[in-house]
Amino acid sequence: MISVLLVDDQSLLRMGFRMVLEAEDDLEVVGEASDGATGIRMAGELSPDVVLMDVRMPGTNGIEATAAIVAHRPETRVIILTTFDLDEYAFAGLRAGASGFLLKDTEPSELVAAIRTVHSGDAVVSPRITRRMLEMFATELPTGTPDGGGSPAAAAPPSELTDREHEVLLAIAEGLSNSEIAASLYVSEATVKTHVGKVLAKLGLRDRVQAVVYAYETGLIRPA
Repeated sequence: MISVLLVDDQSLLRMGFRMVLEAEDDLEVVGEASDGATGIRMAGELSPDVVLMDVRMPGTNGIEATAAIVAHRPETRVIILTTFDLDEYAFAGLRAGASGFLLKDTEPSELVAAIRTVHSGDAVVSPRITRRMLEMFATELPTGTPDGGGSPAAAAPPSELTDREHEVLLAIAEGLSNSEIAASLYVSEATVKTHVGKVLAKLGLRDRVQAVVYAYETGLIRPA
């Protein structure tokens, strides 16, 4: 069973999420919290596998709660929930350690799939949303040029990575799935999965979301 903690200040939304999740044989809602502070406390008490975290809540918001939960329970995965696909808080949530980003009007099947995906150690952020958020925050990211001026240029690849691992990192940053990376590099999905694991381990990253943030923050890739 995958245990899930719901953290949202709207009781009707929590009720809806609970109904969707508990209809699945492998998902169990172990608790509900209406604010971030309570969510942090319950995450410590209940040790959920996955937390569905609202961003905008009174008191301790979802960003602060995500950072606290990930810091104390790195094995717990957090999925950020928001109403808007260009919510400035959502990107901050990913930087705080969340493993996913979903809109609150996501189809039930997509929500269930997202929970299973992050529980397996992967991450959930659609390429469309990833690109839009990174474009929105382009001014906060490094220019990638030695003098800080002129047109953006790609930074040198991390010395820890092999050439192939660097290719895989760039593909992850573009939002490609393992199957898409495999097709583009003419290798098997199993090989890609191995490369992804090595990239994350060498760079000290939790998952693909952090790999995307890393690639943009270090100037390896620039928003279009």
